[in-house]
Amino acid sequence: MLKSWKLKEVVLMSLFSVVFGIVYLLFLHAGNIWAGFIGPIAYEWIFGIWFIVSIICMYIIRKPGAAVISETIAAAIEVLLGNAVGPRLILSGVIQGLGAEAAFAVTRYKRFDLWVLMLAGAGSAIFSFVYGYFLGGFTVFSTGYVLLMFGLRIVSGAVIAGVGGKAVADGLLATGSLRGYAIARSEKGDARA
Repeated sequence: MLKSWKLKEVVLMSLFSVVFGIVYLLFLHAGNIWAGFIGPIAYEWIFGIWFIVSIICMYIIRKPGAAVISETIAAAIEVLLGNAVGPRLILSGVIQGLGAEAAFAVTRYKRFDLWVLMLAGAGSAIFSFVYGYFLGGFTVFSTGYVLLMFGLRIVSGAVIAGVGGKAVADGLLATGSLRGYAIARSEKGDARA
């Protein structure tokens, strides 16, 4: 999968994964505080933050695997930093990354507009919710509550990960720091991007 990748793409993806592994752990603590006031639905409002690295990396690098690999590395970093879930969190990262990857695969990795990025965020939300439904004990909640959680997670994934991920990458692109990456070539109209 990584044979066609340049070293700088691997380094950039790894850097983003480490940074967002730290961000993910910080947001877990923020979610825990908020959940103390309003219950488990608190996480759903901010869940999109846990998908954002997959969107950013895929949007910049534009190669198969960028979403799932970056999300998996970020989850591993979060585990190494002390997330209480432990190694099972790495599987969550794989699943979230696969949800984003699926949206890009549907376009054959040729479309990276806002709608596709939002779809990728929603894909991560759907994949992660199905996984979390069984492991997270959601079966104890009423159907209406579960559907509200599901809807909030999808919106959070589309907005925070999709729109937010695009904003972060576009901001970096505007500084000129992403010259030489696929995102910069596509801005110039290079068909190889």
